[in-house]
Amino acid sequence: MVKRLFNKVDVIRKMIVLIVLFTFHLSLFTSSAQEVSNRYTTVVPDNTKVFESKRPPMVERLFVSDAVEAKILEVQKLLSDNPRLAWMFANCFPNTLESTVHYRLMDGEDDTFVYTGDIPAMWLRDSGAQVWPYVQLCAKDEKLRKMIRGVILRQFKCINIDRYANAFNDGPTGAGWQSDATKMTKDVFERKYEIDSLCYPVRLAYWYWLVTGDDSIFGEVWLQAAENIVKTFREQQRKEGLGPYRFFRMTDRTYDTVGWNGYGAPVKPVGLIASVFRPSDDRTSLPFLVPSNFMAVSSLRKMAEILTKVNGLSEKAACCTALANEVEAALKQYAVVDHPKYGKIYAFEVDGFGNRLLMDDANVPSLLGMGYLGDVPLDDPIYQNTRRFVWSEDNPWFFRGKAGEGIGGPHIGYDMIWPMSIMMRCFTSQDDEEIRWCMQTLLKTDAGTGFIHESFHKDDAKNYTRAWFAWQNTLFGELVLKLIADGKADLLNKL
Repeated sequence: MVKRLFNKVDVIRKMIVLIVLFTFHLSLFTSSAQEVSNRYTTVVPDNTKVFESKRPPMVERLFVSDAVEAKILEVQKLLSDNPRLAWMFANCFPNTLESTVHYRLMDGEDDTFVYTGDIPAMWLRDSGAQVWPYVQLCAKDEKLRKMIRGVILRQFKCINIDRYANAFNDGPTGAGWQSDATKMTKDVFERKYEIDSLCYPVRLAYWYWLVTGDDSIFGEVWLQAAENIVKTFREQQRKEGLGPYRFFRMTDRTYDTVGWNGYGAPVKPVGLIASVFRPSDDRTSLPFLVPSNFMAVSSLRKMAEILTKVNGLSEKAACCTALANEVEAALKQYAVVDHPKYGKIYAFEVDGFGNRLLMDDANVPSLLGMGYLGDVPLDDPIYQNTRRFVWSEDNPWFFRGKAGEGIGGPHIGYDMIWPMSIMMRCFTSQDDEEIRWCMQTLLKTDAGTGFIHESFHKDDAKNYTRAWFAWQNTLFGELVLKLIADGKADLLNKL
């Protein structure tokens, strides 16, 4: 009995030490980050006609790209009749580079660790999305190309460290949610299994390869990562049991932990892939998360093409294609719902038993974002019906108020709109009036800071979350570039 008591005391002592160390490291980061964060919360007076740059001084920028700088100047010139938009673009587009990118050589290879912004950890999803808009400029900037190559290689390594983790530390630091009841290691910041965490690295690597022609990223580390991705997807079809992944967190936030003994709600194995968490890092209600399954199909087909054309591994490619076809067939059978108002639409989550959850979340992949990602054609009638449904009060996470309207989600809660949803609406719009409304709303809901926030209150844009959220900032820059490429510069100048 005495021995057991000592063991318990020892465990408690170790837990206290871990908590103290984590708090100490977090406080160090918080103090340094506060100085950076201040530039993201300073409001520009409403009566000013001169928009001063909110970018860090040159000596404080983590990474500088000549191609990005040239693009900023080009856009500012094109948007000379809309100085506020030009100013916001210049603040937002380089934000990932200047405040989150840590590039170096590791064992002679490019290596890049990317913060999400105000959290000093690298999410596979966020990092892939953050650097995505820069890929198009790689041909004009070798330094930029090497940095993005470093992100891709780091992502592959992360997948091979833990194929079920969503966020990683810069080495085995032991930071993050080490107390979660799951198979945590010191390299892992958070271990929430999300399908899209395995898809975004494929999306980025594929796009980089198409733009640059550089296939050097598809070596042994890639082959191991590809094998781990397919293995995980097969396990989470749950045809042969629940799989090895479980998760539990001591918390009062129900969406931060997983019921049903850590496995999530029951599913019927119909060919779909279970995702225990959503791209919002909230747990799923029904594990077959439809937008993420669509992204898995696209990712598997990209993998098959790479494995065939670069690696010459036709059998492995065929396995990816077969799995993609199986998931696609299951989506057609189980993900489509006959809605009395909108006709055939895609459900957000299903379980294979006939239960469906009709909603959308702002985080991408989302139902609205499937058109942006290219996982469904924009002219798909079911997608168009779904698009109308999710941007309506029939979606429980759609909010409309004095400041604007858009989609939020359980992650932040009632009445909080994510600008990301407004950007997804704009990315997928084929109507100039809709595009105009989206851009006007984004311009007026920055709370005068010149940056895009995680979310804002439907009635008061000054009530917002996460002043420093690099993904949303860079995404805004991507949107402006897309609209200019689509011939919408005149529209943007007349907002």
